[in-house]
Amino acid sequence: MTAHDHVDLRRALRRAGRADEPPAPVPGDAPEVATLLSDDDFAAQLGELAGSLGRDPRAVRAETAGYLREMGATHTRRATSDWARFSRWLTRAHELIVDPEQAQRLRDLDRKYSLLFPFSHRSYLDGVTVPAAITRNRITPPFVLAGANLDVFPFNHLLRRSGFVYIRRSTAGNPVYRFALRWYVAEMLKNRRNLCWSIEGGRTRTGKLRPPAYGLLRYVIDALDTSPGTGAVIVPVSIVYDQLHEVSLVTNEARGVGKRPENLRWLWTFGRSQRERFGRAYVEFGEPLPVRDRLAEIRAGDAPAASEVERIALETCHRINRATPVTTTAVVCLALLAADRALTLDEVLATVAPLARYLTQRGRPVAGAANLTDRATIHRALDDLTRSGVLTGYDGGPETVWAVASGEHLVAAFYRNTAVHVLVDRAIGELGLVAAMEGGENGLATANRETLRLRDLLKFDFFFPSRGEFAREMAAELAIVDPRQAGGLHEFGAADAERWLRESELLVAHLVLRPFLDAYRVVAERLADRADDEPFDEARFLDDCLRLGRQWALQKHLASEESVSLELFRPALRLAGHRGLTDIGPGTAEQRRAFRDELRETVRRVNVIAGLHHRDRS
Repeated sequence: MTAHDHVDLRRALRRAGRADEPPAPVPGDAPEVATLLSDDDFAAQLGELAGSLGRDPRAVRAETAGYLREMGATHTRRATSDWARFSRWLTRAHELIVDPEQAQRLRDLDRKYSLLFPFSHRSYLDGVTVPAAITRNRITPPFVLAGANLDVFPFNHLLRRSGFVYIRRSTAGNPVYRFALRWYVAEMLKNRRNLCWSIEGGRTRTGKLRPPAYGLLRYVIDALDTSPGTGAVIVPVSIVYDQLHEVSLVTNEARGVGKRPENLRWLWTFGRSQRERFGRAYVEFGEPLPVRDRLAEIRAGDAPAASEVERIALETCHRINRATPVTTTAVVCLALLAADRALTLDEVLATVAPLARYLTQRGRPVAGAANLTDRATIHRALDDLTRSGVLTGYDGGPETVWAVASGEHLVAAFYRNTAVHVLVDRAIGELGLVAAMEGGENGLATANRETLRLRDLLKFDFFFPSRGEFAREMAAELAIVDPRQAGGLHEFGAADAERWLRESELLVAHLVLRPFLDAYRVVAERLADRADDEPFDEARFLDDCLRLGRQWALQKHLASEESVSLELFRPALRLAGHRGLTDIGPGTAEQRRAFRDELRETVRRVNVIAGLHHRDRS
């Protein structure tokens, strides 16, 4: 039995309550664990923690040693080789695509810095695919900071020796665990380890990037502050798939269905589900972000210390979105969801063509550099989605037609939402023009006010750049609808705004924003119905939103069941909390009614765009 096996056995016995944790290093400890348990500064800080908690220092030290060994990971040659074979079996449904030029740039950085790879999280496969993309391109293998829910026997022992660090999700009431994790992350950065984790903290249930989790990034910044010689560069990572086997499960979770626990049987079932080929997995490395340099810029601007982590996290997410390409699957699903009826191949191509031109004009990436106007490319995507059951095809008439299959609208919306980030600016610009069309002669000023209001309304759901860069993005959108604006913005009137909207070949606000704004309206309506002095219970409130959303979906008060989602309600509730609308006190009811009225008006304007879209295509 090896030293690593002894550590694994002791860990199992300790969890069963049949063994005490040695507070000193033992054979088989991961290098960072052994170093920390021998470090005088670590011991002194641990003693101070025990004193502040009023606990026995020896008990706290033993507890900390146990947590460190729970996290401890290494890269051994045999385990890494065994895991590589298993991971190829687990990811066999997809062909991995990585840009070799991006990889070469990272190899250069890898010689000087710890590389931090926060990635977008759409599948359980991400934690396997992203490190594989890194390692196969001759970049130092990363340590993967994974959720403890994936600590599944017996593969957990193999994975710990392949660089997987298991971290508990809930640590709010455990200061000793947080202490151990902070020091462990700091020690890994001192040793110039590369790290890899989900910036969202969990899988998206809607297809788009979720709000970031700040905990690990906070520990990284703490480590840099306490270790002047340590350097780290964030490399934002986007990963998208042509299709995924698990989408129907995650969309059900967004509607409140319980999540299946991860265990050995689950892992085996998940692995077997990957037998069918499901296209490509595209891993894109975004623009690197040197952490020390960015911190210096933020601190030079006298930003509150509490906002440093948030600003870097949001910038990381913005760069992930910038790197995320549009897949053929996404545009096909967008076309069929927009039509809400069966389409022929020519009709799908006619719907996709304006979007393809727009992506070219804005310089947005397309996965695999696919030609979205090519008949064979679109036909193949339609056939692939039909084989997987997302679409249904009918070939009994003169032409084959395709439609979203019954019960699969949420799955199609998931794929569409993987591309929603490239259309948000366009959608907001359209709503700005609706406001200008309805708001008098000073159309430019009206549109500017409306786009900034929408940026503030949606800031907990989408990742916007700074106000200055956002203004430039809006100017670029206006230059597309009226090329005369390209040389500099000019005044325009209500008639100009109306003409631009009516003549536009691409209208997307109802496709991109209506699902989210309908969900926001559900939240706003439930808030407006509450009394000023009614205590706020978030879990109960969200359940009320689900109930109202289901009722409205049946009544067709919502455009789609997609809006009946905890994933969409939670950012709306964060916005409400940010505005003080979940507080108890006089005047809150009036503010809630104002919020409700704002959402009603915003949804009305989205419906104006929907009316123009459907009228022009009828």
